[in-house]
Amino acid sequence: MVRRARRINRELAVIYPDARAELNFTGPLELLVATILSAQCTDKRVNAVTPGLFARYPTAADYAAADREELEGIIRSTGFFRAKANSIIGLGQELCARHGGEVPGDLRELVRLPGVGRKTANVVLGNAFGVPGITVDTHFGRLARRLGWTGASDPVKVEHEIGALFPPKEWTMLSHRLIWHGRRVCHARRPACGACAVARWCPSFGEGPTDQDQARKLIRNGPFR
Repeated sequence: MVRRARRINRELAVIYPDARAELNFTGPLELLVATILSAQCTDKRVNAVTPGLFARYPTAADYAAADREELEGIIRSTGFFRAKANSIIGLGQELCARHGGEVPGDLRELVRLPGVGRKTANVVLGNAFGVPGITVDTHFGRLARRLGWTGASDPVKVEHEIGALFPPKEWTMLSHRLIWHGRRVCHARRPACGACAVARWCPSFGEGPTDQDQARKLIRNGPFR
């Protein structure tokens, strides 16, 4: 399994040489807030909202002191805006109270912040701090199970089982590659099996159309920003 998993990762690296986080950000705080907003929302929608948001609230102190109604109005289109506003205001307050207004680069400290779970923490660690982390979102979990790397559905268990198959230095980029492949080719309902470059190593081949021409019509071109 380890050899097959690592071969698939190498193939995906060739297919997606530019794989990266598809949320726009310039620093840890922006990425943290954007990732919170991305829950139940597309990256494209979040990226449409964050330029105005980041300009209005450039620091943790600005979020801590934010007018709730104004903040909710800015982020309304991302969905669940009241809960997200609560998390973002609480995040700003916690960062100011416990971390001098800076985002900590430590998993244990990150998951103690409002609205931050392991997935969000690993996104920030891997992409803003260069600390290896596996981001188990819906795409990652689905592909990991389809590829036979895990049978688990619990994100933490998936994270640990997949982490055992790859060296830590690969964790962040592996996450990007699997998420990109899930968005573009290996869809939840009809994966484009016949046009998948890693199909020969996939135990789930055949869940979607195996005819190459039919499968190609299912491919969605990115970027999903």
